[in-house]
Amino acid sequence: MSTILMTGASRGLGRHAAEHLLRHHPDRHLLVLNRAPGLAAELAARTGNRNVSEITCDLASFADIRRAAAEVDRPLTGFVGNAGLQVQSTRARTADGVEMTFGVNVLAYHLLLNLLLPRFTAPARILVVGSDVHDPRTNSLGLVPPPRWTDPRELARPREGTARDGRRAYATSKLGVLYLVHALARRLPAGVDAYTYNPGLVPGTSLARDAGPVGRAVFQAVGRVLSATPAATRPAEAGRLLAEAAAGPRPGDSGSYVSKGRVVPSSAESYDERREEELWAVADELCGLAEARRRAG
Repeated sequence: MSTILMTGASRGLGRHAAEHLLRHHPDRHLLVLNRAPGLAAELAARTGNRNVSEITCDLASFADIRRAAAEVDRPLTGFVGNAGLQVQSTRARTADGVEMTFGVNVLAYHLLLNLLLPRFTAPARILVVGSDVHDPRTNSLGLVPPPRWTDPRELARPREGTARDGRRAYATSKLGVLYLVHALARRLPAGVDAYTYNPGLVPGTSLARDAGPVGRAVFQAVGRVLSATPAATRPAEAGRLLAEAAAGPRPGDSGSYVSKGRVVPSSAESYDERREEELWAVADELCGLAEARRRAG
C-alpha cells in the first residue's frame, strides 16, 4: 500500500483533504504529521478508514523535524505540505531563532523534504501549499500586502514590525515556497514530481488565529463578504481539489503551479532561478544541511 505523508490535516481545507483521501483513495495509507497526538484516531473514526497513522511534529523546531523524519519508516509516494501560519508580527521566532512565518512556511519544508527524499519511490508526487497572495496582482482588499523579497538571511531574521509587516511576511513566504519548489523540481529523480498548490481564496481558514480581537473580526467580516463571490472556494471544495492533485491524475509537468486543480502561470516574479538557487543554498545553511552535503560530495 502506497503512503502519502501530510502536514496540516487537523483543520480547515487540510482536514477536508485528509478525509477525502481516506474516503476516496482507500488504497493509500495516510501518514499525518501533527503537533498533538490523536489526529489519526479522529480521522479513522470520521471516515471509517483505518489506513491512517501519525507522527507528532512541531514544524517550528528543526530538532523536532529531524526526529519526526527519522520515524518515517515506510516508502512514500506522496507528500502534501499544507501546514502554514500567518503571524501578526515579524518578531516571533521558532525554537531555532528564525522569524516564525519564514521558518515554518519555508525552512521547515526545505528541511523536512530533504530529509525524506530517500523515502520517495517513483512514481511520487510532492505538493507544498502556496497562495495567490504571492502575486501582487491578487486582490486581497488590501489585507495582505504584496511580497517584498530580499536576502533570505534577512527574511529569516526576527525583527520589529507591525501586523501589516506580518501579513507581508506571509505573502513573501509563499513566494519563497515557489522558489523552493522550482529548485527542488530540478533536483528530483525521474518519476518524482513537485508542485506548488494554490487553493485560492478560502474564507473561514484559521490563518488569522494569531491576530487580536479586532484583526480577527475584520478578517471574519471580509471573509463573509468574499464567501458570497465567485472568487471564493469553500473549504470542502478546496480540500477535495488538493486531495485530487495529490492522488488523482498527474496535474502537469514537475515544478508547475497548480491553482484550484489547473496548471496556470504563477507571478512573473516567481520565476527567478538566481533567487531560487540563493534561497536553496541559504536554507541549506540555516537548516544544517550544508555540511552534510559537503561531506557527501
